[in-house]
Amino acid sequence: MRVQCALRLRYNAQVRVLACLICLLGAAAVGQTQVFRENLYPILTTAGCPACHNANGVASATRLHFPDAKASPDQIESFGKSLVRLVDRAHPEQSLLLRKPTMRIPHTGGLRIKPGSPEEAVLKSWIQTLSSLSGDELASALNYTDAQNKGAAATAVVLRRLTHSQYNHTVHDLLGDQSAPADQFPPEDYVNGFKDQYEGQNLSPLLAEAYSNAAEKLARNAFRNGDAKGLIPCKASAECRGKFIRTFGFRAFRRPLNADEERRYTALFSQETDFLKGAQLVVEAMLQSPNFLFRLDETSRPDLKPYAIASRLSYTLWDTMPDTALMDAAKRGELATASGLETTARRMLKDPRAHQALDEYVSQWLRFDRVLTSSRDRRRYPQFTHETAVAMTEEAREFISDLVWNDRNFMQAFTADYGFANTELAGIYGVPAPARDFERVSFPAESERAGLLGQTLFLSLSSKPDDSSITGRGLFVREQFLCQHVPPPPAGVNTVLAPTSEAHPQTNRERMAEHVGNKFCAGCHNLMDPIGAGFEKFDAIGARRNNYSIFFYPASHGKHQKPKEVQLSLDTNGWVAGIDGAHFSSPRELGSVLAKTPQCQECMVKQYFRYVSGRPETPADYPVIQKVLTDFRNSQFQFQELILSLVRTWGPPGSEGAVNVARDYKAR
Repeated sequence: MRVQCALRLRYNAQVRVLACLICLLGAAAVGQTQVFRENLYPILTTAGCPACHNANGVASATRLHFPDAKASPDQIESFGKSLVRLVDRAHPEQSLLLRKPTMRIPHTGGLRIKPGSPEEAVLKSWIQTLSSLSGDELASALNYTDAQNKGAAATAVVLRRLTHSQYNHTVHDLLGDQSAPADQFPPEDYVNGFKDQYEGQNLSPLLAEAYSNAAEKLARNAFRNGDAKGLIPCKASAECRGKFIRTFGFRAFRRPLNADEERRYTALFSQETDFLKGAQLVVEAMLQSPNFLFRLDETSRPDLKPYAIASRLSYTLWDTMPDTALMDAAKRGELATASGLETTARRMLKDPRAHQALDEYVSQWLRFDRVLTSSRDRRRYPQFTHETAVAMTEEAREFISDLVWNDRNFMQAFTADYGFANTELAGIYGVPAPARDFERVSFPAESERAGLLGQTLFLSLSSKPDDSSITGRGLFVREQFLCQHVPPPPAGVNTVLAPTSEAHPQTNRERMAEHVGNKFCAGCHNLMDPIGAGFEKFDAIGARRNNYSIFFYPASHGKHQKPKEVQLSLDTNGWVAGIDGAHFSSPRELGSVLAKTPQCQECMVKQYFRYVSGRPETPADYPVIQKVLTDFRNSQFQFQELILSLVRTWGPPGSEGAVNVARDYKAR
């Protein structure tokens, strides 16, 4: 886990100089027209306001959303005038636009503009300008909507490299190979919270070499001992060669081969006189082709569009290649309408392969990797082993699967009073071991556990090797369950807290209080630490504790010397800044808050959208996000309905799904 220190930006010297010059020259005098994007916008940006006031920021629920990063100068100017909604035109000095960032009234983001500073002078001048708006100019500013601050729409991602999981599943279904060769490939990076994001899918020399080696081995194994494992569709002969190339190529490339490709692979086949050796050579070459390694999600070619949709469906719902039935549906044109897509998707969700796709999504969303690669201080947590870590991930997988495939309310992911334990986890939970591994077990009421927040996975992966982490837990809740981005610490800031001492022992909360008094850290730590403090009843492996224990070891101690233990009382009162009434003191209480919070409900849609789309959402995706969220809510938060709603939006322009999304967005 990266050590978090909150972003509290220093005032930029260049902006100070600019502001002073404006004041000295009188260009920012009260009542005089300014250009927002040149004067105040840089000040607000440097103060860090856009980091919270955006669709995925901590202040996403407020009326103030800054323009998209790709917004034009005119769009930025329109946004500046829209700030009139935060201005008291009769009493400008009482305007929220002035009083919030200067902390004259409580502001979740803390002090952003210092009272009496040149920056404040520029802000005051703009408020006076807004106060003088009238007529059509005022009407336009008041009618401004977030839709107007969109930058350029995101470029459609039409080619995406198979993830390692998709590669393993594809070669299994294509060749019957169960060796999972991608497990030996260079590890994938997490970008935007997932491993399948387009911007992180570079093709390094090491990965290219791994693909080449895997293709050679897979092809050799497929034809080992003269056995083609059902890959040859006819009796080996000259006539069968072309049929094999077309049949295998169609399955490997998830679309028909064109004439040039057929000629090229026929020539390659002809280099071998032995039929099976020629076929093996073709298989090895196709497995290294971009047409195999990359999946086609979209295309402008009408003849290939049905196959692109089939591929998109299969890798979304199954995490593997299309089967024969799906390709036949594509050929028949059954994927050309929203209703056809839904019918096919419902059939696919009943297939066991849908479970492997969901498991892969859950493993990335909940960051299984963090607990699987973690370690714990053996003196303090001797019961934590690799097997324990695996059990933690298995419980989360079983828990989410139960919610999804039994059509339960998915927001119970935060409120359910049960988990799925084995013997090891039962010991941590303090409950009797179940008769069979990962059976459902009820949490005792006094444990104050509920849902994911009370399970060992979250409580462990967000901890440090020797102790819980207040900041780590708060950050995880913000990013994974509220989809709110918290900036990393600024360069050069010392993020290491002074260790506690035997003379002055402190709880984690008491030590973290240093961040509140540090102007460079307080702003963002106030957004994370109060959340994490509410979990301090649970240690670094998720076991319940009533007091906070600190162990002081002698400077030179033998193996028989015991450390001195100091126990301190815990203050677990927490809150979620930016959410009304979000005070809590346990995972159960916070889970109840999150389940009812619109930001959390929308985040469940956003996370799945990001995973499926291979990129973060943009303002241009707002209609889709809102449509899917509405369907999700109307279904009483059934996750399968969320999936189906998103699939319906893939219909071509003018189709039922696309028309409904456009119509609903206009109505807003």
